[in-house]
Amino acid sequence: MTDSTDAKTPPTLMLGETREAPDAVARLIAANEATCEELGKRLRDRRPQFAVTCARGSSDSAATYAKYLLELHLDTVVASVGPSVASIYGRRPRMRDALFIAISQSGKSPDLVTLAEAAGDDGALTVAIVNDTESPLAERCEVVLPLHAGPERSVAATKSYIASLAAVLQLGAHWSGDTGLLETVQRLPDLLGDALSRDWQAALPMLAGAQSLYVIGRGPGFAVAQEAALKLKETSGIHAEALSSAEMKHGPLRLAGPDFPVMLFSQDDQALPELAGTGADLTGRDVPVIACGPAAITDALALPGAAGIHPFAQPLATIQSFYPLAEAVSRARGFDPDRPPHLSKVTETR
Repeated sequence: MTDSTDAKTPPTLMLGETREAPDAVARLIAANEATCEELGKRLRDRRPQFAVTCARGSSDSAATYAKYLLELHLDTVVASVGPSVASIYGRRPRMRDALFIAISQSGKSPDLVTLAEAAGDDGALTVAIVNDTESPLAERCEVVLPLHAGPERSVAATKSYIASLAAVLQLGAHWSGDTGLLETVQRLPDLLGDALSRDWQAALPMLAGAQSLYVIGRGPGFAVAQEAALKLKETSGIHAEALSSAEMKHGPLRLAGPDFPVMLFSQDDQALPELAGTGADLTGRDVPVIACGPAAITDALALPGAAGIHPFAQPLATIQSFYPLAEAVSRARGFDPDRPPHLSKVTETR
C-alpha cells in the first residue's frame, strides 16, 4: 500500500495503531476463546428473550454490527437502549432474561455503567466488551470480553474499534456454533493484514476536497459506514453522514450531486444487488461514488476490497482498509488526526 507518510513526516499515532489491529485481534481471539465458548453454550442452553446494546461513539457503531449479526444469524431481536434513560432520567428498563452487551474502550462513562448496573439488577446477563478490564463497566458486568488492543493514544480509535467487531463476531460464532463462522474468526488476523495492504489512496483527492458526503451501506456494512462517517467528521472536519441505502431514497437523495460525493460500502450478501443498484442510480445522476466492496458500479471509483470471505468478516476488512485513507485525508486537509480540535480520548457522558 502507498504509505500516507513521507521521509520528512513521522507516522501519526492513528496510522501506527491502525497497523497494530491484526495483532490485537490475534491476541483477542486466543485470549477470549474459552470465555466465548462457555458463554456461547450458556446462551444456547438458556436462550435470551432479546438482546440489548449500550454504547457511545465508535462503540455504538460496533453495537450496530452486533445488531445485524444477532438478528440475521441468530434470529434474536436487538434493541439499542439510550444510556441516559437510567443516568439522567432515572428509569430502569425491564431487561429480565435479556442479553445485555455494553461496548466501550475505556469503560468509564457513568451512563453506561449505570445502565449495566440496572440491567444486572433486573436479571439480564450482562457482558462488557471493553479494553480496560479494571474499569467500572467491567466491574459491573458478569462476563468481560477484553479487547486486548493495548494502549491507544490517538483520539481517533482504530484498533480498539476493529477489536470490538472481532469480539462481537467471536461471541456470535460460538453462540451459533456455525463451523464456517468459527473458522472465519480464526482467519481474521490474516484477513485484516491483507486488508491493510490494499491501497485506497486513489480516493484521497475526492475526499480531501469534499465539504459534505454520504457514507452508505446496508446490513452489517452499515455499521462500518457509521464508523467511517464519524472518523471523517472527527479527524478531517468533513460533514459526513452515514445512511442506510434504503433511507437514502427517503429525502437525503436530494442533496447528493457533483459536489456532494458518496462512499458506498458493500458485502457479499443479499443486500448486494440493492447496493449496486443504488450506486448506479447515483452515478447516473452525476454523483461521484467511491465503491468500497464487491458492488460493481459503472463510473464509480472502485477501491480494492476483500473477496471470497464471509460476509460478516467483510466489514472488518473494509474498515481496516479505510483507516489509512482517513488518516491521509486528515493530513491533506491540514489537520492532526491524533488531536482533533475540541475532542479528548476518553469521553465520560452522563
